Amino acid sequence: MDCYNPSTGEVIARAPQCLAEEVEIAIQSAKEAFPKWANTPVSKRVQVLYRMKHLLDIHLEELSHLLAFEMGKKYMEAMGDILKVTEVVEFACGAPHLMKGESLMNVSTGYDTVLYHQPIGVFAGIAPWNFPAMIPHGWMTPICIATGNCMVLKAASFVPQSSMRMMELWQEAGIPDGVINVVTAGRNEAEILLRHPDIRGISFVGSTKVGKHIYETAAANGKRVQALTEAKNHALVLRDCKLERTARGIINAFTGCAGQRCMALPVVVAEEAIADQLMAYLKEFVSEMKLGKAYEKTTDMGPVVNEGHMQFVLDWIRTGVEEGAELAVDGRNPQVPPGCENGYFIGPTIFDHVTEEMSVGREEVFGPVLCVKRVKNFEEGITLMNNSRFANGSVIYTQNGHYAREFSKRTDAGMVGINVGIPVPLGIFGFTGHKQSFFGDLHVMGKDGFAFFTESKNVTATWFSEEIEHTGKVDTWDGTITSMPTEKH
Repeated sequence: MDCYNPSTGEVIARAPQCLAEEVEIAIQSAKEAFPKWANTPVSKRVQVLYRMKHLLDIHLEELSHLLAFEMGKKYMEAMGDILKVTEVVEFACGAPHLMKGESLMNVSTGYDTVLYHQPIGVFAGIAPWNFPAMIPHGWMTPICIATGNCMVLKAASFVPQSSMRMMELWQEAGIPDGVINVVTAGRNEAEILLRHPDIRGISFVGSTKVGKHIYETAAANGKRVQALTEAKNHALVLRDCKLERTARGIINAFTGCAGQRCMALPVVVAEEAIADQLMAYLKEFVSEMKLGKAYEKTTDMGPVVNEGHMQFVLDWIRTGVEEGAELAVDGRNPQVPPGCENGYFIGPTIFDHVTEEMSVGREEVFGPVLCVKRVKNFEEGITLMNNSRFANGSVIYTQNGHYAREFSKRTDAGMVGINVGIPVPLGIFGFTGHKQSFFGDLHVMGKDGFAFFTESKNVTATWFSEEIEHTGKVDTWDGTITSMPTEKH
């Protein structure tokens, strides 16, 4: 499979497309490694993660450059991708505490119960191309292996190099053979993971269509599933906000990573009283942005990932125009520096007067395209936002504490920003999308992450005294009901 530098359009590497037999070998490798790894004390397992954290620090610049080179994020965004891996690795190092169970002595007279959290087996991770490091080696892998499981990771076909380099660092950190396995494969080979009897759970990030298929197929085959899918995040901009700072926050949120993230901010719902002034700021600020090679530190926005995705986004811009939205800023055919003429660049694009009937304002475009919708007041705004079938993130820009509180309580989204354009919580809290932005029961990272990768076991015990041994009688519930009445004679 050809891998491209999206800043120039050049082929920079070729990755193997694994055969079905090779995917089977990876699964078998993980299955064989599981018993010994699960039986390794958790305090020893996390020593690998401590060493991995150290290696991530040492190789931060190298990894950031590689990621920008193959995916197209500007350098500091790529560095953030790597730092998010470090964040979750650090969190997973807390496994000795976070895997602790619960116990209660004398739950019934003479009976004690202890709850344990235990590893389950082999998990599969199916990673997207937009975060080549953070998602496969941050969201999916650290908690999985810290809890004693093994991982078969399908790296994204467009951007496999970052994941492969991370795999080399895991090996350097001392991960035993078979505990983490990385494959590069097509969809047909990935389908094996959804039905294979030795895969106990699936962690997926990608489109809603594929996520629903993975959820339905894997769950029908008895597997745990967490499928994080599309979004169309909205920001409600009220008239009392700090307008210039709000505009800059919106620019950052919809152009960051060239809009290729599920927590981007592709829709602004602006109160009519300040909508014209907000638009003026937005147009002024995007005109100052410099496009260029992702790995050059002076670049403000890099390209999209490849030619196919560039055409996908351009088709959406054309759709917006055809639907009647006002194209206030046209990012097609942007000016780029020498050497980037064959790169996959789309400039910041802004539509104004977008209505609910327009699909460009409802569906995920996954590019640097902003839709501005206008409303009369807070109530109209939050109603409009909650009409979306997606519910990943939502934002309000205001200085009014009452509206901020009401918004936090009433929005459908699982991640809420108050004057924060990208409200992604730290890994200690987890990533909590709702509605058609998520399929499953337990989210990635946070306490949910530890619950997803473990199963609970309750052990109830009693010890017989000599007096009890000679009674010759055991009640129906074997002493485990505390309120059983005393038998009368």
